[in-house]
Amino acid sequence: MSTTHHPHPKPHWLMAARMRLFTVLVYPAFFLWMLIGSPFLLLPRRALIRMMSVWGKVFIGFCRVFAGLKLEIRGREHLPEGPVLIAAKHQSAWETLALLGLFDDPCFVMKRELQKIPLMGQYIIRSHQIPLNRQGGPSDMKKLIKMAKTEVHAGQGRQIILFPEGTRRPVDAHPEYRNGISMIYGMLDVACVPLAHNAGLFWPNGYTPSRTGTIIVEFLPAIPAGMPRDAFQQMIEQQLETASSRLVAEGRRAQTA
Repeated sequence: MSTTHHPHPKPHWLMAARMRLFTVLVYPAFFLWMLIGSPFLLLPRRALIRMMSVWGKVFIGFCRVFAGLKLEIRGREHLPEGPVLIAAKHQSAWETLALLGLFDDPCFVMKRELQKIPLMGQYIIRSHQIPLNRQGGPSDMKKLIKMAKTEVHAGQGRQIILFPEGTRRPVDAHPEYRNGISMIYGMLDVACVPLAHNAGLFWPNGYTPSRTGTIIVEFLPAIPAGMPRDAFQQMIEQQLETASSRLVAEGRRAQTA
């Protein structure tokens, strides 16, 4: 009579120690990278962006080696070349760094306060990321859209990356989408690619992941430019929530297999 032996799960203390080690290593490495790369701040923007994209890839490698977080990317064929609007689900700190390594010329819409962080703020400003005043009014939104138009058109042809909910939302939380995504979509006149993932399942909060596994990122089919704003707003929410919930469910099944 044969007996099947299943591997024992790692003790919680061992998992916690591994994640602490990851945190102790990755963030000092990040700031060391910025210090070493500071001469790039004097170079043209595209050279600086390439340097930042390399860090995104290094971060993904750190996650795999030290935190046991692998990455699977699906739907690359849906990502067009040239200018595009990316509407990404925001569940964790993971995507704020990892997405740097997935695009040719990323331009994030990010909270304005990040520009005030020493050294990091210079990278944000010099690479022409777009500041967002979350307490701002119509005039602030007009400035944001004007900057986005400059980066998308006028020969820049960048990928504008926006988190439609404006802030991180836990896995299974009720969605709270803002209408900024449809306003920007309506003004940019470019296609929008929804980007779903399940990173929040492995990295629910803070700056330390909580478990190992495979983060799945999925580019969904592009939504063409020119849709009515209300219809687009409804579509982007439905598609992102449906796909992200599916990826979270897939991640949970893999954990219990």
